[in-house]
Amino acid sequence: MSADGQGRSHWFDDEAGPVVRPYAMTRGRTTSAAQHRLDLIAVVVTESQADDPEEDSTLSPEHVDIVELCRDAPQSVAELAAELDLPIGVVRVLVGDLVAGELVHVNRPVPPAELVDESILRDVINGLRAL
Repeated sequence: MSADGQGRSHWFDDEAGPVVRPYAMTRGRTTSAAQHRLDLIAVVVTESQADDPEEDSTLSPEHVDIVELCRDAPQSVAELAAELDLPIGVVRVLVGDLVAGELVHVNRPVPPAELVDESILRDVINGLRAL
């Protein structure tokens, strides 16, 4: 019997509830088909045709949470990880599942190489001022 007199080990906490390991949430997967597109600042948006995700028995509670969070306002992968208190890798796999299921889509940030050159923008502003 343990020190608490109830036969439980000393690390058990009644208030913590069941503990689910991250690899259980992803069924042992560390990547998803869409993961190559999911950097930290990629923005996740719930698809407009996504019905009530709670009715889908194939979705985990974490999947449902992601869909609901992104329904209110688009969220970055980093924001989702912070809000759900989950590792980034787990969130990437879960979001990848949702992308494959067409419940969310991901807007990737514009790569720096594709951004408009600042000097061009300044020339446009100067040209507009000259009018």
